[in-house]
Amino acid sequence: MTFFRGLTAQWRERYRKMSIQLVLSLSFTAVAAAGILLIGVSLIWRFSSASEQMVAENSQRVLALANMNLDSYLRRMMRIADTVYYRVIKDTDLAEGSLTGPLNLLYEENRDDLVSLAVFDSRGVPVSAVPLASLKEQADPAGSDWFQAASRSMENLHFSTPHVQNIFDDPNSPYRWVVSLSHHVQLTRDGVTEGGVVLVDMSFSGIEQVCRGVTLGEGGYLYLIDGDGELIYHPRQQLIYAGLLEENNRAAAGYRDGSHMELFQGQHRQVTVKTVGYTGWKLVGVAPASYWLTASPQLFLFGLSLLLFSIFLMAFLNFRISARIADPIRRLEQSIKALEGGQEDVEIEEGGCYEIQHLSRSVRSMVSTMRHLMDDIIRQEGQKRRGELEVLQSQINPHFLYNTLDSVIWMVEAEQRAEAIQMVTSLARFFRISLSKGKSVIPLSDELDHARHYMNIQQIRFKNRFTTRIEARPGTEELYTLKLIVQPILENAIYHGMASAEDDGLIQVTAWREEDSLVIDVADNGLGMRPEVAAALLDEDRPEVRTSGSGIGLRNVHRRIRLTFGPEYGLTIFSEPDEGTLVRIRLPALTREEADRRQQGEVL
Repeated sequence: MTFFRGLTAQWRERYRKMSIQLVLSLSFTAVAAAGILLIGVSLIWRFSSASEQMVAENSQRVLALANMNLDSYLRRMMRIADTVYYRVIKDTDLAEGSLTGPLNLLYEENRDDLVSLAVFDSRGVPVSAVPLASLKEQADPAGSDWFQAASRSMENLHFSTPHVQNIFDDPNSPYRWVVSLSHHVQLTRDGVTEGGVVLVDMSFSGIEQVCRGVTLGEGGYLYLIDGDGELIYHPRQQLIYAGLLEENNRAAAGYRDGSHMELFQGQHRQVTVKTVGYTGWKLVGVAPASYWLTASPQLFLFGLSLLLFSIFLMAFLNFRISARIADPIRRLEQSIKALEGGQEDVEIEEGGCYEIQHLSRSVRSMVSTMRHLMDDIIRQEGQKRRGELEVLQSQINPHFLYNTLDSVIWMVEAEQRAEAIQMVTSLARFFRISLSKGKSVIPLSDELDHARHYMNIQQIRFKNRFTTRIEARPGTEELYTLKLIVQPILENAIYHGMASAEDDGLIQVTAWREEDSLVIDVADNGLGMRPEVAAALLDEDRPEVRTSGSGIGLRNVHRRIRLTFGPEYGLTIFSEPDEGTLVRIRLPALTREEADRRQQGEVL
């Protein structure tokens, strides 16, 4: 008694030191354990029922397939009997002809399934038989069961149980097992009809082969009985005939088609029955209950699943209930830490007691105010950056303008009026496209014309030290692009790529469509550069160094494209020393409607 009091006192002391979360966790663990036990018992029962149903459905499918194969085999034998009657006997008068020839041909066509074909008159005397024709001494065809069954029921075909062929002498195999099919027929002799019987002895091996190939899982088997329960086929038929094994075939003869549970020799087993049409035979499938209760690997998987489910359930309940009390403060602390770490999308939840809710509302109000201030700063910075890029976009190199006008003056003084007119015309068109009525997105054809005019001026100035090819491939006719993105790259190619060119310089501009993108390649065969130098040209962290020939600059074009269309678009530079440089511009493939929407600010 004193021991139990001391133990109770210890538990009380421990209980006082426990946290609320631990107490709740232990309490609900006990509740969860009871619930898991109840659910486990229920699931085991459901699993057993489902397994039994699955085995029954599988047995029915297997028996249906075996029935179809057996039915096909028996129908083939029935067609042989019908052929004997309707195409041989009906067409032959026994006084004028013989049945042996046609029967022999029919036997040869089906010899793999047949043992013999024979026709008897009403007294049991053989009229014709192939390939066996000699009766045994003790043979009594008229007294045989198959003869009597055919004589009693003249309209039907009759199938016997398996037996040793005992009518004809067979020197090759005196003990051949057969199944006899008999049918009453009308024989014609001198124009007078009389009764007779057709006998088709089928090889039992055909039926045995159909049934032997059927499996019903571990420990299961299939056997075949007639309407009275007599065995036609059983995988252990010899042991049953010898009295060493028993089968519940008599009881199975009384079962209706479907699955049944039975207790036989102390063993629970599932018996599935399927009747073979027009013969009265029954296919019987046997599956021991141990197959799906103990031997099945699914039981192990089920137990493992139940254990995992139990662990998950207890952990889930404990977590949810204890978190109900302790988590509001923890979530608030985590939210504040996330804000300190610079995370923007932090949701401040209001939960727990009144004090925690009030604190959460205060923090949420503070965060909201900070977000509004940050949005204003970001918006102002974006507008400032966009304004800077627009200024960059509208810039025209004053040295280019000065050099062009100086070249025009020199040509006029040298009386090279045609060249001067061409340069002034190209310069005027160059400025017209540069303005583009204030639009930032223009047709691709205008951008390429702008590049042609620029290159016309430069080729006159550089006295055709290089050639230019500008091409827009099919599929780009209706596309739009950001304006003034090709000319800065051409300027860079002239002043850096063509610096040492004499007469073999080539600058090529190619525009083409790649799925949903517009790609513009600007390639030259100039000096080229190392790949790391080419990659550094687009590095926004690299300090800007304005050099001659840079124009607006590759980085400015790259920044304008990414700012307008997103980081997946922009420039890519491919270059190798002494092999030239390729600058690839990637833009979205804009139609006129999309360009108008961007111009109006609906997308931007």
